[in-house]
Amino acid sequence: MFYTSAFFLFIPKASTVIDFEEEEQDSIEDSDELYEHHRIVVDKGQALLRIDKFLMDRLPNVTRNKLQGAIRSESVQVNQKPVKVSYKVKPLDVITITLATPPRDTEIIPEDIPINIIYEDDELLIINKEPGMVVHPGYNNWTGTLVNALTYHLQQLPTTRNGEGRPGLVHRIDKDTSGLLVIAKTEYSMAFLAKQFFKHTIERTYYALVWGVPKEDAGTIVGHVGRSAKDRRVMTVYPNGEFGKHAVTHYKVLQKFKYASLVQCNLETGRTHQIRAHMKYLGHPLFSDATYGGDKILQGMPTGSYKTFVENAFKLMPRQALHAKSLGFIHPTTKEFIQFNSELPADFQAVLEKWSLYENQ
Repeated sequence: MFYTSAFFLFIPKASTVIDFEEEEQDSIEDSDELYEHHRIVVDKGQALLRIDKFLMDRLPNVTRNKLQGAIRSESVQVNQKPVKVSYKVKPLDVITITLATPPRDTEIIPEDIPINIIYEDDELLIINKEPGMVVHPGYNNWTGTLVNALTYHLQQLPTTRNGEGRPGLVHRIDKDTSGLLVIAKTEYSMAFLAKQFFKHTIERTYYALVWGVPKEDAGTIVGHVGRSAKDRRVMTVYPNGEFGKHAVTHYKVLQKFKYASLVQCNLETGRTHQIRAHMKYLGHPLFSDATYGGDKILQGMPTGSYKTFVENAFKLMPRQALHAKSLGFIHPTTKEFIQFNSELPADFQAVLEKWSLYENQ
């Protein structure tokens, strides 16, 4: 059985375990949340014992090296604080194990699906995801996902130790959003990269085609993003912070058309549908974004040749015009900053060319 978490743990009933309900997961652009997989409350009569040895006794099928790597990467904490491998567990200590992916026990079927890998080493790989590909198996999408493809790919690697390797999703992007994703191949890298997302030190640049032209050529959108009370499929902005989570998007206009603009967005946080919700809040929904109203003519008169032009552009790109353009972070082992860039996919380029030709008519 394969699991999406690169470090799947099972705790037997002999330990005192507090279970938490799994947080609802959606198709998201990025997530900088960490998920608590397990919590162990140490018995009152427990003698002093090194934490790696303590966990070895309670977590079957987990090697001591894996445990030590998790402790060093701060995935294992005691009383909400990181500890050293040599830490000795005391009575009533609360030990938590947090990872970048939510707990799951769904079997992942390896599938030979082509994926565009633009970089790979022993610790990670960088994927340029095509639009239309679901990242993670879920309701109505149990096969044909990026995780199914990664599971197949990682099976073939000699570094997976007889098939033990599992694809490590550190973040995700929507099915209809294209662009770059980093995948962790080891438990250490999973935790190391997840920490950078959690601390907002990952550099992420998106390109978006939006309706209209923003008043300012550059700016910052600050507003809590949370689920709409009217439609749970849609995220909305709560500027006063009464609901949702703190979210920050920096934007810069790269190219202006008469009724639309190519905008660069840099994420400081990574909330569900953050760019899509923030740009709509600014008054400029993403072009062809059905969820946020961008699949209608929002600028210009919806008549004549202009209406035909826009409808043809929708057919060229029947998805939100959003692409994860670049990704930069500190490498888990070299500790050097590395950055990756990607070209816009064919449908995005075609729509931009169409807008440019329309401007010159």
